[in-house]
Amino acid sequence: MKIQFLPLGGANEIGASCFYLNIDGTGIILDCGMHPQKIGLDALPNFNLLKDKEIDFVLISHAHQDHLSALPFLVKRFPYIRIITSPQTRAIAELTLHNSVSILKQQLSDEESSKVYSHNEIDLLVQSIEYQSYSKEFIINGYKHSSSFDISAEFFDAGHILGSAAIQIKYKEKRIFYTGDFNLDNQSLLKGALFPIEQIDLMITETTYGNTDSSLLNDWKTESGRLANSINKILNNGGSVLIPVFSLGKMQEILATLWQLMLKRKLTQTEIYTGGIGNKINRVYDYNRYVVNMIDPEFELNNIPTKNIYEVSNYEDFFKQPCIVLASSGMMIEGTVSFNLGERWINQINSAIFTVGYMEENTPGYIFSKAKKGAKIILKDTEKEVKCTIENFRFSAHSKREGIIKVAGRLKPKETILVHGDPPAIDWVGKSLLTKFKGMKVYSAEIGKEIIFED
Repeated sequence: MKIQFLPLGGANEIGASCFYLNIDGTGIILDCGMHPQKIGLDALPNFNLLKDKEIDFVLISHAHQDHLSALPFLVKRFPYIRIITSPQTRAIAELTLHNSVSILKQQLSDEESSKVYSHNEIDLLVQSIEYQSYSKEFIINGYKHSSSFDISAEFFDAGHILGSAAIQIKYKEKRIFYTGDFNLDNQSLLKGALFPIEQIDLMITETTYGNTDSSLLNDWKTESGRLANSINKILNNGGSVLIPVFSLGKMQEILATLWQLMLKRKLTQTEIYTGGIGNKINRVYDYNRYVVNMIDPEFELNNIPTKNIYEVSNYEDFFKQPCIVLASSGMMIEGTVSFNLGERWINQINSAIFTVGYMEENTPGYIFSKAKKGAKIILKDTEKEVKCTIENFRFSAHSKREGIIKVAGRLKPKETILVHGDPPAIDWVGKSLLTKFKGMKVYSAEIGKEIIFED
């Protein structure tokens, strides 16, 4: 038996996750994302690496941009490929793929824009997506599969966002386990991952927080209390709070956190503003609350009273009465609502910007998050003084680095490939695995560099 592993993107970085597996002639792609910090077609994985390779299936772990949004371009090249996701990822994809196409068309010239799918084509693509529930094996034999042994796959709840899945692939006696993005700890809405216990042969794992000291990451309840105390100080002083969030995952978890704090009288009752695609995703969370591993299935996001950001014509209205604003993008990318609001917020002495997640160093969100009141920052090539309060909180949807080691200890893989992390993160995880598990082979993935396993 021969297994080939080839990264097309997302190997030693966070972004454009896309990995090719060939198992005895069956071609399987794990995830198909775009790089959120790159512009236009440069954000795609390197699909040229797939030339002359068997392409049969693409299995999507979850609906975040860096794992899903390049799917239309893959299908355009390989229209016969079968797409399989969890039911929840398929439902969210129907929303996020349309959003991604709209954003991408704005970044491209007219000539380049012609290469992008239309919204009608996205509708057809979404209809072609097959879905499989957690813990249910399904067959994925490729077109050239001639063995009497089936190749099967199975999704496991990854605890990252709604519908997120780790993917186990079985063939003969071999087991491959791709973690995707995963979280072992409870958030506000979702419980932690539900992974199998059986031993596997090859693990492909994310390493997002591999270089982050876990003592800096509080549990959700502790961090919620810290956030409530800081928001109360701002609101009670007549100010408003801007919280940049990703529309998928972070929006829902932070909105639920704020409302639950208000219900427990730990947070001052005030207006909460949300809007855009995040509100549509809220409905998908609510619709699926009884069929996924929710902490409280009776809790509904759409029962939380909110106001719509997009119905506010003058941003100065946010400062007339204290309020909390949840706005995307999470990394405050230039041109997004959170960036535009951030430019206004820094001029408000009594108000605050509170970040709640990871910020890439080359994003405006990172600049905002590192700024202090009274400091000067550069936004759109212009120096501006920060007059508002800025604080950073960490509500992680990824496991701490010790969680990666814990999963390895549970699954006992003979070989491990490290992906979805910057080099320092990969180095820490790799060294820890080699130290703790004698005899394990560990590989650091590189885009375009093939790893071959033969039995």
